[in-house]
Amino acid sequence: MSGELWRPPADRTPEVARYLDWLPVRPATYDEAWTWSVTEVDAFWDSIWAYFEVVGTRGDGPVRTGGPTPVDGLHWYPDARLNYAENMLRYGSGGGTAVVFRSEDGTGRDLTWAELSAEVGRARAGLVALGVGSGDRVAAYLPNIPEALVLLLATASLGAIWSSCSPDFGAPSVIDRFTQITPKVLIAVAGYRYNGRSYDRREVVGEIQAALPTLTATVLVGGELDGTIPYPRFQRPGEPAFDRVPFEHPLWIVYSSGTTGLPKPIVHGHGGIVLEHLKSLSLHQDLGEGDVFLWFTTTGWMMWNYLVGGLMLGATVVLFDGAPHGDALWRLAAETRATHFGVGAPYLMASRKAGLTPGRDLDLSRLRVLGSTGSPLPPEGFDWVYEAVSADVLLGSLSGGTDVCTGFVGPSPLLPVRAGVIQCRTLGAKVESFDDAGRPQLDQVGELVLTEPMPCMPVGLWNDTGQSRYREAYFEDFPGVWRHGDWIKILPDGGCVIYGRSDSTLNRGGVRMGTSDFYRVVEAFDEIADSLVIDTGQLGADGLLILYLQLVPGAGLDEDLATRLRAAIGGSLSPRHVPDRIRVVPGIPRTLSGKKLEVPVRKILLGADPATAANRDSMANPEVLSHFTAPG
Repeated sequence: MSGELWRPPADRTPEVARYLDWLPVRPATYDEAWTWSVTEVDAFWDSIWAYFEVVGTRGDGPVRTGGPTPVDGLHWYPDARLNYAENMLRYGSGGGTAVVFRSEDGTGRDLTWAELSAEVGRARAGLVALGVGSGDRVAAYLPNIPEALVLLLATASLGAIWSSCSPDFGAPSVIDRFTQITPKVLIAVAGYRYNGRSYDRREVVGEIQAALPTLTATVLVGGELDGTIPYPRFQRPGEPAFDRVPFEHPLWIVYSSGTTGLPKPIVHGHGGIVLEHLKSLSLHQDLGEGDVFLWFTTTGWMMWNYLVGGLMLGATVVLFDGAPHGDALWRLAAETRATHFGVGAPYLMASRKAGLTPGRDLDLSRLRVLGSTGSPLPPEGFDWVYEAVSADVLLGSLSGGTDVCTGFVGPSPLLPVRAGVIQCRTLGAKVESFDDAGRPQLDQVGELVLTEPMPCMPVGLWNDTGQSRYREAYFEDFPGVWRHGDWIKILPDGGCVIYGRSDSTLNRGGVRMGTSDFYRVVEAFDEIADSLVIDTGQLGADGLLILYLQLVPGAGLDEDLATRLRAAIGGSLSPRHVPDRIRVVPGIPRTLSGKKLEVPVRKILLGADPATAANRDSMANPEVLSHFTAPG
């Protein structure tokens, strides 16, 4: 691995250092702290509750009861009562800025803590007037605007259950999600802008309404539509109030990517999210009161839920609704004086490829932590950040998932940053790399598993009688152990490298390679804008390794480029990973959150019907899928 790019500054004491000093056990190193946190599981999570002074009552009962996993009867904090929204608005009487909102045209508004609390009170009263109570589902079809945050908090304050989709989702994709949860109220947007273009969504809203017979009302933000209540009329006079609920009471329903089959409706509880987001955002992201937290996301991605969690720590959260083209996000980070700024790894690589130098061209002097997630960030991306953004920033690569609404592996302000390496396994996350026989290993690529439970694991999947889907999704391969579906290598010093999804990894003649390694080599070519590699081999049978290329305008795939590609792949990876075929396509299929559709394309190449292999309404560019067909 490359040498150190950043070391913790001696003149700053991060919150995690204060926490470790507060602990009675006083770990001397991060590694000691992590070992304690995953060995003394109950004591660790109790320390998080106490250190952050969670608003609510813990009760006198145990931390855990029942079996070893959520599908075996495990329950957390059976005597506790709390409310997520009450913890989010614990700073709610102040005059400081809680929310900064900007749209892509530069317009927006700010909300103080008092203003945010007041809006939540009015929205809560509006939901009560519509008959919403504990356990009812409120479905939202909204962009990343303040109303979405206000309505999440108002819904949670009642013990009702929130679920959201971004308005760039098509009607079938939204309907696939919301019909599973039978919502009582729909909150929708009349339209939105993206990349300079306006999109009217009222017809889509009508389709969604028609597909949800359980709706008693639809509230429309930003326009008018027959059969809906305009948002200003929906709001009622009311003060913020919070109904405290059991620790595992459903908070929200989020969904798996939806690229194959019906998306899994994943239910998280109030208490698990409160504890995990306090821990992750404070002790790993070093976020706290007075910080400004920007992460580019939509309401259809769990990073939105993670972003707004910054309110629990007194940070100002920045909501952005728009396109991330060019240096738009860097300019937004500079304008909002962001201390913490997060993006998907592809945005960092695109900035590098475009030759951007935001650290030179913009005032990013307040930036302390730069987050990267969504896909593995290659070493070249790390190098670019420290050359073109800042030599003093903590580059925090984070990997986890919607399933837990957090990262299992990620940054620590106590540890150095090395190119291509995620700094650590997060506190409380007993991440291990399993070999094919289910044995833990070091310094070898294996299945990412969790061998101890975390309170942010789903309390269940919606309508999953007997938890059979839950067990099949996470606990079937290794009984009692969560299998996440990623390849990971855990280095001897605790650093981690993620190699992509374990069901799309390239295994050629026994040499296993993550697709992220492949893309590093291929996308370094100036002629190549994007790429997708698929191995059609199956257990016990070799297949073809097919490389798909999206070329930059004006470039062509000639024998010279093909020869140079094969030589680079054979030299950088292994001769076994030289593609059997190279094909040019107009675009690489991606989800709305920017992930490459490796698994669905592989299914198509193995003969699956494209109509069922991938959900086009959850794709950013469904028109390109027709160019991926089974090899003849």
